[in-house]
Amino acid sequence: MIRDISIGRYFPAKSFVHAMDARAKLLLTLAMIVVTFLCKNLYSLAALCAFTILVYLSSRLKPLLILKSLKPLLPLLILTVIMQVIFTKTGTPVLTVGKFSVYDDALIMSLFVCVRILVLIVVSSLLTYTTSPTRLTDAIERLLSPLKHLKIDVGTFAMMMTIALRFIPTLIDEIDRLTSAQKARGADFESGNLIQRVKSLFPIFIPLFVSAIQRASELADAMICRCYTGEGRTSYRVMKFGWRDAVALLAVAVFTGGVITLNVLFAPLL
Repeated sequence: MIRDISIGRYFPAKSFVHAMDARAKLLLTLAMIVVTFLCKNLYSLAALCAFTILVYLSSRLKPLLILKSLKPLLPLLILTVIMQVIFTKTGTPVLTVGKFSVYDDALIMSLFVCVRILVLIVVSSLLTYTTSPTRLTDAIERLLSPLKHLKIDVGTFAMMMTIALRFIPTLIDEIDRLTSAQKARGADFESGNLIQRVKSLFPIFIPLFVSAIQRASELADAMICRCYTGEGRTSYRVMKFGWRDAVALLAVAVFTGGVITLNVLFAPLL
């Protein structure tokens, strides 16, 4: 399951989304996150799902890719539904077993929470799937450039965020390698109670921690050898907005207006 996590990876392809400016994709991702929490009824929620699927299809990435990345979220979604069913006691009972009742408000809340989590993961993953770490760093630095007037080192901040994001798949591959090595030596990570399972993970986390520190030290040495300072850097590629970015911005603006309209026309369920 660990190897199914693909957030932070970049998958090059020729698509509408890949060709967009990284700054536009970053702004549109933030806009989609805001719109996700604006949905208040089933109509706006359905529109959100349809629009997200359309955006993902325009990236020409394999559907299996995002499905595999969502697989590790299944326990979280199941836990979310269970918690909502247990603690939400408003609305009309739809199922009663003894003294325990399941209310319609609990099911609606579970649906909204699960869909929001899935959309947030898909949208944020799509940003890293279609944007190289270098362009993502440049986009963050350009968008935060006004903070330079406040004596904030924007370049270093952007580089830190990008390196942290880029190290996620590296650490995932390292966990998978260490797990396979321990299983080959007879380690058992699935049997026993919770405390025993936690103890069995120490042979993985200790070398993982050491490996992460070693990789960070090697990266720091490499950046020092290349005289990286974070100040006065130039970019090989000139970033500029194009017609694709204008179309995408217009589409998200129209979609946001549509969601607000649906919230006004139909009664909110939340």
